[in-house]
Amino acid sequence: MTAPAERRAGSALAPFQYPAFRSIWTANLFSNIGSMIQSVAAAWLMTDLTQSHVLVALIQASATIPILLLGVLAGAIADNFDRRRVMLLAQTGMLLVSAVLAALAYAGWINPYVLLALTLMVGMGTALNGPAWQASVRLQVGREDLPQAISLNSISFNLARSVGPALGGMLLSIWSVSLAFALNAISYIGMIVVLMRWKPGAPPPQRQPILASIRVGVVFCWSSAPIRKVLLRGLCFGLGVAGFQALMPTVVRGMLHGTEIDYGLMLGAFGIGSIVTALWVSKARRRFGSENVVTVATIAFALALLSISAAQNLPHAMASAFLGGAGFVSAMTSLNVAMQLRSPEAILGRCLSIYQAVTFGGMAFGAWLWGSLADMAGQPFALRTAAAWTAATLALRILAPMPTREEGRIDSVEEPQGHAKLASN
Repeated sequence: MTAPAERRAGSALAPFQYPAFRSIWTANLFSNIGSMIQSVAAAWLMTDLTQSHVLVALIQASATIPILLLGVLAGAIADNFDRRRVMLLAQTGMLLVSAVLAALAYAGWINPYVLLALTLMVGMGTALNGPAWQASVRLQVGREDLPQAISLNSISFNLARSVGPALGGMLLSIWSVSLAFALNAISYIGMIVVLMRWKPGAPPPQRQPILASIRVGVVFCWSSAPIRKVLLRGLCFGLGVAGFQALMPTVVRGMLHGTEIDYGLMLGAFGIGSIVTALWVSKARRRFGSENVVTVATIAFALALLSISAAQNLPHAMASAFLGGAGFVSAMTSLNVAMQLRSPEAILGRCLSIYQAVTFGGMAFGAWLWGSLADMAGQPFALRTAAAWTAATLALRILAPMPTREEGRIDSVEEPQGHAKLASN
């Protein structure tokens, strides 16, 4: 079933008129809420288990480190196999690992390294799922609605970022981390059911040896000047972003002397800032161009880092988180759209996986860097240094400007058939 012919293409909510997109978006929202609940629980539990800023930062980076290490391989898998089946495998694996994490936490058999190992395993599932999921968006909506679909997927993630932390904080205060981990395991079930029912009708992929497939993707991305610029911007921005996200738990506990509920409220403010911005960022890109949007987003995030480094109370910290969320979603959505529109369908999974590996690799390295700096010189100094780095990346506006609207754009991709079809049973 395709979207009604009378709907206005390109409108902010147009992708919701595709049945497949609606179903997958809704299931993904609940799955993201579960993931955020688990993320809050794992980060807070680690602050109970250790005083090391590095280990706390690594828990925050556990979803990004596997993307750095396995992302390109996952992209080749997404292009060589049925993307729906790849997502099903990844979702099932994450469900099982989260269930094990819940059981071990309930039994009291968790130490810092067991916790880190299991969250890294969940991150491996995320790394496998990511390229297949992002590449499948073209199978869910028409090409003219692709930027809006990417923005709505960002809204789904940030709605979860708003609701999930608050729920996670409440669960930790009234029960324990084991319940939070168990709820995350349950949250994968809806997505698994939807994926089992979805019949995208895409042609079977033309398989190649995995290493050869990876080489094709790497060569294409390296030979494309517009994509090289997007990758560089993603790497540099991701490195700065990590300063905020990786140190947030220790900011709440160490600088603000807050509770798990305060931590949830901080993450919620970050998510609300992201949602509010995601609703109009596509329109802003069309009017002002990607470069101006990314520039303003970078300035906003640098200011958020500076602001939180001086925060002495929760309202101040929440305002900083709100500003950081706005900057984060504006830049990341713009980079993702730029990458999708300049990648051929046949190698889309590989191109997106390379983008993810570079960007989230920057975040993973940044988590270790800013966490180590916080251990040596304190959280405020680490946050201010991250702010200085983020501000310095504004030089890329001249050295590696974002691609112009038509630069490197791929418009000759054949529209997939049956991109919005769901099985009736």
